[in-house]
Amino acid sequence: MAWIQQQQKSSKAFGNITAIEQDKAEVSSGHLSLYTEPPSTIICIEDFERYAIDRLRVLKGIEEAKAKGFKPHEVQEKARKLANQHLKALDPKQNLFKDHASHFVLRLAYCRTEELRRWFLTHESELFKARFSDEPPKAQARPVAFMTQAGLDYDQCTSDELNETIQPSGKPLWALLAQVEESKWNQQVALEIKQDPGNRSFFKVDFEQVPDLVATRKVFLRHGQAYVFKTDAASLVVGHFRSQLSHALVTTSRKWASHIAAEESERLTPVVEALSTRYLGPDYGDLQRPAGEVALADLPRLAHESFPLCMLNMFDALKRDHHLKHTGRQQLGNFLKGIGLSLDSALTFWRTEFAKGGMPEDKFKKEHMYNIRHSYGKEGKRVNYTPASCMSVINSQPGEGVVHGCPYKTFNKDSLTAALTRLRVEPQAIRAAVVKQQGNHFQLACAAAWEGAHGCECVTGINHPNQYYSESRKVHDAQMETEQDAPAAAGTPAQSAIRLPNQSNETAAAVTPVRQT
Repeated sequence: MAWIQQQQKSSKAFGNITAIEQDKAEVSSGHLSLYTEPPSTIICIEDFERYAIDRLRVLKGIEEAKAKGFKPHEVQEKARKLANQHLKALDPKQNLFKDHASHFVLRLAYCRTEELRRWFLTHESELFKARFSDEPPKAQARPVAFMTQAGLDYDQCTSDELNETIQPSGKPLWALLAQVEESKWNQQVALEIKQDPGNRSFFKVDFEQVPDLVATRKVFLRHGQAYVFKTDAASLVVGHFRSQLSHALVTTSRKWASHIAAEESERLTPVVEALSTRYLGPDYGDLQRPAGEVALADLPRLAHESFPLCMLNMFDALKRDHHLKHTGRQQLGNFLKGIGLSLDSALTFWRTEFAKGGMPEDKFKKEHMYNIRHSYGKEGKRVNYTPASCMSVINSQPGEGVVHGCPYKTFNKDSLTAALTRLRVEPQAIRAAVVKQQGNHFQLACAAAWEGAHGCECVTGINHPNQYYSESRKVHDAQMETEQDAPAAAGTPAQSAIRLPNQSNETAAAVTPVRQT
């Protein structure tokens, strides 16, 4: 596909706003680029999407690491690991091209709103910073060489400036700079400054250009100027990268809205617009377990053992009211199909619940049977519809009196706490889930609740309601095997039922949601 090549000729669609010459535009050290020019090579539509998804996995991983409270160096380590895993092409010669192409495709996908631009800018900058720092300690000259090569001309302190006496301390500037490095436990750097006070290893820049160093008190400030040692020069480059990318995203947004989206409405626009909400895990289109393995009689037990709160909320509401709105029926029905409920059992389940609400048999056949068979791929185009992902559930917009959607988004603090308490989630995990909810990290809140309900870590995170169920059944199945093995070893009959330590035989009460205001 020649579209990227066409845009490269004008350099307008992607917001090329720098004045750096062409030979400096693609500054790179193996895998590092300022992305000032889009790639000029033709790319097929399959690679266009695949490269973007691979990069999205990296950025989503960075977001998850930050939300889990990883320390900055841990986030950088995670970013480098993810980049090595997902951004390498099958042909090593194509690594740089894949990196460039994936960046510019996601730039298109995330330029369309302020919220999307802010998300992309934050996590792309984290990735850039992690890669920039991915060098052995002895390569301290690399930041300086990179800035020179990229045309980033910052003033370096002269020997006269470094030897100037600063009042009221009465000490030369280099001595104060050495004290700053000592306060950061950079003894080697402090020693280097003391041994060679005239060493031109400091950049003098406006303090606004290094907000991260200023915020953490890792830089000496004087008269609005920050004195940045060469080992901290990454902050200068990352700041420049972030500023440049911010402007480029705004420019790209204007071009996208003005003509690109319309011109590419049949090819690229659907792909690009879907990327920002793309679910990256398995789609659970095939049954997690063979159809019929989940018996209809077991659903109430399985619901309160292993259903995520979103599905349990709908299941309990259906049992209570014997009715669900259309979107709720879709979400719950496809979820049940995904965990292994057969078509015949599904028809019996819905027919029974609706009959309890007074629905005649002929009305069920006329209004609901076709839709249920259709969702199993037995009617219409015979498409096997996949269960909704977490992102799809979160993005649904339930109104008053509607129970579908993500409870971690729609419940208020008190309602969520009450719901998780009824499910016997550990109090500490409930508090963690509420904190995540208040920060709009709905999937992380769900993962915290899963951990509190099962007494172990959710290593994979939660990205899909069916994944929640699948991981839960692994824990319960392992518990069952352990409890069956123990009595056998002791020569006593095995118990047929199991219960985790934080569960009881009581059935959890249906949760009446209180919507966020």
